[in-house]
Amino acid sequence: MDSHDRTPSLSLIHGSAGALSALADGSVQLIVTSPPYPMIPQWDAIFLAQGAADYDAMHDLLEGAWREAFRVLAPGAVLAVVVGDALRSIDGGFRLWPNHSEVLSRATRCGFVPLPYVLWKKPTNKPNAFLGSGFLPPNAYVTIDCEFVLLFRRGGLRRFPPHDAARYASRFSRPERDHWFSQIWSDIRGAAQVRDGRRTGAFPAEIPRRLVRMFSVKGDTVLDPFAGTGTTVWTALALGRSAIGVERDDATYARLQAEAARRGLMEVSGGSPEEDWPSAPRTTSGRRSPR
Repeated sequence: MDSHDRTPSLSLIHGSAGALSALADGSVQLIVTSPPYPMIPQWDAIFLAQGAADYDAMHDLLEGAWREAFRVLAPGAVLAVVVGDALRSIDGGFRLWPNHSEVLSRATRCGFVPLPYVLWKKPTNKPNAFLGSGFLPPNAYVTIDCEFVLLFRRGGLRRFPPHDAARYASRFSRPERDHWFSQIWSDIRGAAQVRDGRRTGAFPAEIPRRLVRMFSVKGDTVLDPFAGTGTTVWTALALGRSAIGVERDDATYARLQAEAARRGLMEVSGGSPEEDWPSAPRTTSGRRSPR
């Protein structure tokens, strides 16, 4: 059976993006993720719980995730990171915290090759919004209405056998290619940020849908190490890819499990964010899979 004809599998892991020892080296063909954004107040508690109290420490923590991403990705595979910059006053000073440039720099330091990125301009933002008051220069600020879809490759181009069936089964159309590979995406509305009374930071399914189609083939394994509400996981499965979601937060992980059950999907999981993970990942049957 060709790899693209196999039934996609789901694995949910209760753990940390910076400690993916359950996953073998080079076992993943694509990562699509959106981490907590440093210096955004809603994520302060998550960073503080892991000992990161300031901007540099927050990005030190995320750098551990990029290092693990490099290890688990196969040669030629792509890492896609959706991240936004932050505006925040510290010690009475208002400034920009350029998260995208930190992720770009640190992921490159981990060994990734940076690629041209996408600017996601959210059409839900007010077109005439700005920070400040009145109409007098010079003390207003430009509003932030874009997020970054940063793209990296592990090494050189991914290689396929001639006329690879999975690759040809995954082709996109000319209109899709021309639209998706332009640098500005302005046609995707943001997702609801509150679910069950909790802020989620979820991105719309169209973001991972495009990225999975653009940078993987049917039968590949797609990982989201900051799984959250599971948007990447569910989208990858729907597109014929196996999916792995890693989530540290207890309550969010429980909701992922419940959603998998609601969808009638098999999944495996275990452990806690502080535990060492087994040396090999488990399959959906619960058996250890070989490296």
